[in-house]
Amino acid sequence: MHVVVAADAEGGGTVKPLGEPASRVSDLAAAVRTLEAAERPRWVWADARRVYPALLSAGVRPARCHDVALTENLLLAAEGRYGEPRQVQAAYARLRGLPVPDDPHEASDAHQAGGTQASLFDPAPPKHGVPEADMVAEVFEDQRRRVARTADPGRFRLLVAAESAGALIAAEMGHDGMPWREDVHDALLTDLLGPRPAHGMRPGKLQALADEVSAVFGHLVNPDSPQQIVRAFKTAGIEIPSTRSHVLKAVDHPAVAPLLAYKELARLFSFHGWTWADQWVSGDRFRPEYVVGGVVSGRWATSGGGALQIPKVMRRVVLADDGWTLVVADAAQLEPRVLAALSEDRGLARAAGEIDLYAALAQAFGGVRESAKIAMLSAMYGGTSGDASKLLAVMRQRFPKAYAFVEDAARAGEEGRLVRSWLGRTCPPPSDRWRRLVAGPEGARAARDRGRFTRNFVVQATAAEWALTLLAVLRGLLPEPARLVFFQHDEVMVHCPLGVAGEVREAVGRAAHEATRLLFGDTAVRFPMEAVAVTCYADAK
Repeated sequence: MHVVVAADAEGGGTVKPLGEPASRVSDLAAAVRTLEAAERPRWVWADARRVYPALLSAGVRPARCHDVALTENLLLAAEGRYGEPRQVQAAYARLRGLPVPDDPHEASDAHQAGGTQASLFDPAPPKHGVPEADMVAEVFEDQRRRVARTADPGRFRLLVAAESAGALIAAEMGHDGMPWREDVHDALLTDLLGPRPAHGMRPGKLQALADEVSAVFGHLVNPDSPQQIVRAFKTAGIEIPSTRSHVLKAVDHPAVAPLLAYKELARLFSFHGWTWADQWVSGDRFRPEYVVGGVVSGRWATSGGGALQIPKVMRRVVLADDGWTLVVADAAQLEPRVLAALSEDRGLARAAGEIDLYAALAQAFGGVRESAKIAMLSAMYGGTSGDASKLLAVMRQRFPKAYAFVEDAARAGEEGRLVRSWLGRTCPPPSDRWRRLVAGPEGARAARDRGRFTRNFVVQATAAEWALTLLAVLRGLLPEPARLVFFQHDEVMVHCPLGVAGEVREAVGRAAHEATRLLFGDTAVRFPMEAVAVTCYADAK
């Protein structure tokens, strides 16, 4: 059963079972809660970021949905129209042959509006004289027809379902928040940086390092200014192309040590300091804004909070509530295992049936595990420096189907063709600028660059699909009141009472097995995902 919902600004909205008349309700959350309990339908809505936060705030968590905006994005890419407007108004206009409007601005102003994500979008007014619920219903039916025309409709339906489930999970993780002890965070910052400074000032330890840099050079130098640092080194007789850390580490000068220390602490102060916490942490919870499919490969991004770039030192601040625990798990060597499943290379699949894939491959590379790792990463990312070329020759001989799979993807990219993930996510087409470069003297280099992108796209995008399917399955297996609170590429975190930690760990293993079955069927490739229960995130590594 599919039911279309559209929200209004007053907490009400429209409920429309497909094929039936729409009903106006004054309390949308109550209507959804009642129908969810009775029918467990698949909810169809324009965009989870506009509809779901208000339902979440009312305690409503639907089991499944179809997100029109995310699905339109996938279909447009599959049709070679990547980047065209994806919101329901645009999709409806395309369907009806009307002028296609741009998508509304999607940047969040949630925290300026008092900390709720419900303000990501203003409620969409009717367009073209058609109520939103009717537009959503018509676009949804069109999307089902277009999915049926894709290269593999069964796989593409799984992609749409996983992507839509991701929309639910992303909203829930932002709503529930990751445990983040504000007192521990403040104490850690004070220990590393000194007491919280006045607005616009540096913390004490940062200022001391800045003073040391200036003292070494013999004049005032702002360590936040790359131009000033480059000039200071030049005055000292040292030419440097940039102030990147790897460049500075190669320089023999007494200013290097305080500069490197300053850069590390300044990054922490800027990206996870007190001002950051004021904006993103409340009630001992870190509440970021995840963007499903925010990267072309299908990986998630964030529109605020930097949840996907938590430095190791900050993991000390992620502490379970009293009587609760954090169950943390990540997939070991995910992308090489995905390549083994994609290519159906028997030799690589046998190695991927072991816990340590690289150790299992080592025999083919003279017994050296690191050589096996370099060969695999070079094959997937197009590396040719150092020993890569020699090791790739071994891989071509010992694992011919895996090597040919990524080579074919690279060749397609070099020729300007599209490549697709296992479930059908499609890479962006080459730009007009790329086509001009290919036709000019830089053509060979431009072709190689795109080939490296498509080579990795088919693997990374499929790995993202496996992880997203795992998340969707795990969400349905978790016992109450356990909650998914963090997801990063191939790592998940669940916050749960101590009494159900064993059940949650078992659920993670079951979800990994089921995600593998759903994507690849009966395969020899294993996707190990060992879950550990810890009080502090830092103890999981």
